[in-house]
Amino acid sequence: MDIFMQEAINEAMKGLSEGGIPIGSVLVREGKIIGRGHNRRVQDQNPVMHAETNCLHQAGRIGSYAGTTLYSTLMPCYFCAGAAVQFGIKKVIVGESKTFEGARLFMEEHGIEVIDLALHECIQMMENFISENPTLWFEDIGKL
Repeated sequence: MDIFMQEAINEAMKGLSEGGIPIGSVLVREGKIIGRGHNRRVQDQNPVMHAETNCLHQAGRIGSYAGTTLYSTLMPCYFCAGAAVQFGIKKVIVGESKTFEGARLFMEEHGIEVIDLALHECIQMMENFISENPTLWFEDIGKL
């Protein structure tokens, strides 16, 4: 498995261990992780602290996002896809989109290359979480 996706999975597991939603993300430039994060909506009581936005927040001000790749264990939602479009991130690699279709088409329509690895580990992690925490999950995706 790609080392950067493994780091995103590690972030997701960290979020789960904190009582949150197991979605993780890393931002990579020139073979180095420059930002990492996980969904912190529950932990921070913050509805916009998704994994990708937390990752971008942790990366801080980096100037241009040219040449960066955003990894996420789950297909980004429209909110996080909008951040990728806004900052000019041109490549997003996701662990899976089976449990949540997200905003793939939106990103592709805005020039982002989206690669879905369809990883069993990511699918299983989300399927387990959703079956055990349906109310929290539906709150996270705005379907409550």
